[in-house]
Amino acid sequence: MYLLSLMSLPAFDNCHVFFWQVGLRVVHICLPEGSSKDEIVNEILRLNEDPNVQGLALDLPESSYSSKVLNAVKPEKDVDGLSDVNLGRLVRGDAYDCLVSPTACAVMELLEDLDGKMVLLVGADGALGASLHCLLQRRGATTASCQWKSRELQNKLHHADVVVVGSTKPDDVPVSWIKPGTTIINCSRDLLSGKHNCGQQNNHAAENAVCSLAVAMRMQNMVKNTERWIQSQRFRKWDLRCLKLQPLSPVPSDIEISRAQSPKAVDVLAKEIGLLTDEIEIYGQTKAKVRLSLLERLKDQPDGKYVLVAGITPTPLGEGKSTVTIGLVQALTAHLNINSFACLRQPSQGPTFGVKGGAAGGGYAQVIPMEEFNLHLTGDIHAITAANNLLAAAIDARILHESTQSDKALYNRLVPVVNGVRGFSPIQFARLRRLGINKTDPGTLTEQEISKFVRLDIDPSTITWQRVVDTNDRFLRKITVGQANTEKGFVRQAQFDIAVASEIMAILALTNSLEDMKERLGKMVVANDKKGEPVTAEDLGVTGALAVLMKDAIKPTLMQTLEGTPVFVHAGPFANIAHGNSSVLADKIALKLVGEKGFVVTEAGFGADIGMEKFFNIKCRASGLVPSVVVLVATVRALKMHGGGPNVTAGAPLKKEYTEENLQLVADGCCNLQKQIQITQLFGVPVVVALNVFKTDSPAEIDLVCEIAKQSGAFDAVPCNHWSDGGRGAVKLAQAVEKAANQKKSFKYLYSLELPIVEKIRIIAQKVYGAQDIELSPAAQSQIDRYTRQGFGDLPICMAKTHLSLSHQPERKGVPTGFILPISDVRASIGAGFIYPLVGTP
Repeated sequence: MYLLSLMSLPAFDNCHVFFWQVGLRVVHICLPEGSSKDEIVNEILRLNEDPNVQGLALDLPESSYSSKVLNAVKPEKDVDGLSDVNLGRLVRGDAYDCLVSPTACAVMELLEDLDGKMVLLVGADGALGASLHCLLQRRGATTASCQWKSRELQNKLHHADVVVVGSTKPDDVPVSWIKPGTTIINCSRDLLSGKHNCGQQNNHAAENAVCSLAVAMRMQNMVKNTERWIQSQRFRKWDLRCLKLQPLSPVPSDIEISRAQSPKAVDVLAKEIGLLTDEIEIYGQTKAKVRLSLLERLKDQPDGKYVLVAGITPTPLGEGKSTVTIGLVQALTAHLNINSFACLRQPSQGPTFGVKGGAAGGGYAQVIPMEEFNLHLTGDIHAITAANNLLAAAIDARILHESTQSDKALYNRLVPVVNGVRGFSPIQFARLRRLGINKTDPGTLTEQEISKFVRLDIDPSTITWQRVVDTNDRFLRKITVGQANTEKGFVRQAQFDIAVASEIMAILALTNSLEDMKERLGKMVVANDKKGEPVTAEDLGVTGALAVLMKDAIKPTLMQTLEGTPVFVHAGPFANIAHGNSSVLADKIALKLVGEKGFVVTEAGFGADIGMEKFFNIKCRASGLVPSVVVLVATVRALKMHGGGPNVTAGAPLKKEYTEENLQLVADGCCNLQKQIQITQLFGVPVVVALNVFKTDSPAEIDLVCEIAKQSGAFDAVPCNHWSDGGRGAVKLAQAVEKAANQKKSFKYLYSLELPIVEKIRIIAQKVYGAQDIELSPAAQSQIDRYTRQGFGDLPICMAKTHLSLSHQPERKGVPTGFILPISDVRASIGAGFIYPLVGTP
């Protein structure tokens, strides 16, 4: 605990002893004599922003006590109660909310029966005088004030029962002006700062006691402030002001709806949900990063309920999982008054400027402003792009240097002499230990050890680390690098991937802390050496640089829905070569903020057979979090497709089978819904089906789907109209989710990590996809053998498969059976922590 004070040393020394005795740490900052008001204010503003400072007391020359200086102190840190805010609260009678001047309190402690007495304040101006007037009048006294130079001073002194002296008495004012028996209390700043003796006294004068009492009262204020600070660190009940929606019919475009709503300022939203000022970093008016320190502050707070939104096998148009996620939290918070948080992925610019468009939800269930959500956000994807490409550059540079320089030259480059001294860095010490070289002095390595240390011997044909860009640029899918003369003939084929496919994105989504992220970044395997051993980012010595580039990206971004409820947007890994879920950190922070009875709703990519399976087997293992409910999104449109309806193509008008009632197509297509419910039940989690209603759906079709879903084992099945009505249209879904969350669950993983890689792939293929068996290509088998030999066999599996069918063939709808699932290749994201088989034929 810190009290930072701008005080003269004698008074500070007195205070320090008292504060030390009650366990408060005191730091004295003494500004140079003659410091200007601006210099004093700048120091105060610096201390205001320091989260370690809970209280600030000032002891300055009389001339420095201006309104500008006093009001620079944050009211909650103003232990002397001199700011306008604290004075206003005192006058208004908000005794609990305000801090009162310790000197004024000391005076009141010394005065007993004041009812009907006349109290004269002499030379007590400003905040001290205002505080004393207020406190004295509440005790029944009549108060008056004047200055030492006032013509009426002698007359007022003669009639006063109590005289409170606020500044040093001039020598030309005789004591005889004060009538006998008058109580005199000296509380001048000179007295309190210890510069003078306590002065003259007359009859019941009590000046000596003011010094000690003022120090005690200041200490009491500090203790009160500390108690408030401790209380502020605990979980606080939300005081959320939801935004009103007035849905129009027909429903306008998403962008029109977004721009018609006025979002709350993000700092207001943060305060409403219990975030502290020093826990957010504001980006403009509607976005803010949330610092991970919140997890430490609320570590003892019980988590809320954890809800996953998944879906049936979708059409190429998507069935609205994001929209359901937003509609559900709007219903929970804005309409049922239950704390809830949505946790979504950040969209890539590729889909945003491609066929899909934005990912902020749709209709009256959106994150706003949608432009901010879909474009750049707070720069996380750019940070990932920079880190990814830095590592790619390091790989090629290392190969070039090793191929053109001697061991000695490489050693001098890697371990240079600085100011006459050569030393290993911490990351180099780690590499030496991995190589079995237990030396600390760079000058003692043998030639063989130097060669072993400096040469990674990367096999260019095994490089798996590609450069990335956050744009759909098909002409970068295959490129040639190294054609400049400076690269000395080192030419190789490479490619650009989309930025969100980078393993760094998957790591961001799965990490639990900055240290964990740094460790995972170091484990990333980028190639093999010529002996077939893995080469990692840590071997290249760039782990620290990657972590620095990612230091802000690790913080979730706070936004809001159309109805003013909170949303975390964080990470955006692909749902095929990665796990396709938003971040573990966003979920963990949200679960603390909503409280024990609240809900955190997050989304899985693609259908339940891909996104949900990876959520449970990969993300839940990384986070240790246990889900409460799965919301399975279905549409009549998708079910008709699975029932034998014609192809659905993005950008083409829907055929009449999808716009007219057809109960047989719906009934036949419900086999896919039934299968996805069964997949959910493999994990022991209750499932609620959310039927995302379109205007072309008939009541009979809607009733049929809900009935079949409940007969197939769903806890409930509810039609939802959040797209057209906002949260009000998802209230029944919210109520069903709340009930399902109270059901007994027995969550379990699908497979044990100790099983061989092939067996884990087979379990997913057979139990989730319904395959008869798997078939490994020679390349896939070779990679599995290599990863097993390298010690990576105990990682979970992340299947890279089409999302348009339960099988590997997109055209096979419904529930395909009896097929053999081909595995063309197997790759690994060692830093993220999973093996990803590529499903299909090469």
